Amino acid sequence: MLVRLLRAYLRPYQRPIALIVLLQLVQTLATLYLPTLNADIIDGGVVQGDTGYILRYGGFMLAVTLVQIVCAIGAVYYGARTSMALGRDLRAAVFDRVQSFSAREMGRFGAPSLITRTTNDVQQIQLLVLMAFTLMVSAPIMCVGGIVMALNQDVPLSALLLVIVPVLGTVVSLIVWRMRPLFRSAQERIDTVNRVLREQIAGIRVIRAFVRDAHERERFTGANSGLMDISLRAGRLMSLMFPSVMLVVNLSSVAVVWFGGHRIESGAMEIGALTAFLSYLMQILMAVMMATFMFMMVPRAEVCAERVQEVLATDTSVVPPANPVTELRRRGRLELEGVEFRYPGAEEPVLKDVSLIARPGETTAVIGSTGSGKSTLLGLVPRLFDATAGSVRVDDVDVRDVDPELMSRAVGLVPQKPYLFSGTVASNLRYGRPDATDEELWQALETAQARDFVEAMDGGLEAPIAQGGSNVSGGQRQRLAIARALVRKPEIYLFDDSFSALDYATDARLRSALSRETGEATVVIVAQRVSTIRDADRIVVLDEGRVVGTGTHSELMATNETYREIVLSQLTEEEAA
Repeated sequence: MLVRLLRAYLRPYQRPIALIVLLQLVQTLATLYLPTLNADIIDGGVVQGDTGYILRYGGFMLAVTLVQIVCAIGAVYYGARTSMALGRDLRAAVFDRVQSFSAREMGRFGAPSLITRTTNDVQQIQLLVLMAFTLMVSAPIMCVGGIVMALNQDVPLSALLLVIVPVLGTVVSLIVWRMRPLFRSAQERIDTVNRVLREQIAGIRVIRAFVRDAHERERFTGANSGLMDISLRAGRLMSLMFPSVMLVVNLSSVAVVWFGGHRIESGAMEIGALTAFLSYLMQILMAVMMATFMFMMVPRAEVCAERVQEVLATDTSVVPPANPVTELRRRGRLELEGVEFRYPGAEEPVLKDVSLIARPGETTAVIGSTGSGKSTLLGLVPRLFDATAGSVRVDDVDVRDVDPELMSRAVGLVPQKPYLFSGTVASNLRYGRPDATDEELWQALETAQARDFVEAMDGGLEAPIAQGGSNVSGGQRQRLAIARALVRKPEIYLFDDSFSALDYATDARLRSALSRETGEATVVIVAQRVSTIRDADRIVVLDEGRVVGTGTHSELMATNETYREIVLSQLTEEEAA
């Protein structure tokens, strides 16, 4: 999986990679040549007492060293640029894929896991590529070149390499094999810590209201300790790696000096040759150690690549149309016919055989008990998810055949939990229509009953809004979200319980102003509060995902027992009448 991912996303950087390989080749060859020059200086200059020879070859060694330094710097520079570009591309690819996900895919992965995959997992892959360009490219060249140069110095002594290199490779392989499953568990534990932390930050008010600080502290401690335990187990194996490698390296050096000393004593080898052989042995073992760094990172990067690829390979259940309709009649007629929606693996569908019509110039309300499928029904219109049966049509065109951008312009959704982005009041209101004028923004705010508190804020339209709108109240967030939809001026307005945080007086004023502003549009309101929808032109009653009644307030009070129960749970008989 890792190789396939890297092959796909490193393809645009073939020229920089070729340059990195060339630079690493030159600097590695220069590094390999230096011990031979050193041996020549010892045997031809120091032993013979020839100062001129030492100076000539010493200057040549300096020139070779300069070439090695320049090439090494260039290789690291281009390697870092290419690996950072890979990380950027992977993050962008994951982000683009997540943006196409429907609510179904978002629920499958979960926000904490998607954040971890986009940040930590991509970072591990990026770090592996950086290490590969700076270490792994030169390691095999140095290892093979070191063996050749060692053979050139003394063939019998080189027989030690037949024992040293396999022993070192076996030690490293055994440790890496044990580390791989630990790294997978570590990434999953990071997901858990991320999830618990997000829950606690988002639910801090609930935690304090119920005095559950100690319980939540224990939850986080448990998740954090689980990550620590896995990390410690992986760390112990990593800490075992270097002593094992150094033990092999040091024993190898002792063996070379022992056997090399005997060969010098017998006259079969020069002192300079033994010095060069030791240098080449160190280079070979250093190459294996560099590969060890890579082996330590590869298992974790493989796990991360699998997690990233899982996101990239997941297709959204909301598939864009192959031949999209790019123009509607701009009337805003909305029709649901025989609609069913079922979550994967669920025994019962959330919506069953739902049919309704919402016409321009009318307000259609949807009411029902909690869990009856009201919000799911509205989510089918802008294609937050697609119906598993039946059809949803706008102006007699199935929404699955409409161009997504056209659909987003035609529908304005105010969700049940309105979300404001960090920025200003104006930047949030212009989110769906960047070219809106200040006058249009104030008009939308006035209709949404938000003008007064925005004018009172320091800066007015340029007043800062914190992430999620945490610096305004719940009612103010709802009114700003309604104003944001009004600025867009769509043909269809969908209000998903968007008035629940408002007091009755503000609710009444807002609905009165909305009726004037949206007079020609199709308005669909989902609400729990009867007073919000009693004046609607048409009320649709949902019960356990089915439509059990349609009509006006007075008609349903007289004929529909489900609606009557909902009304009388909030109002008296006299108020309902």
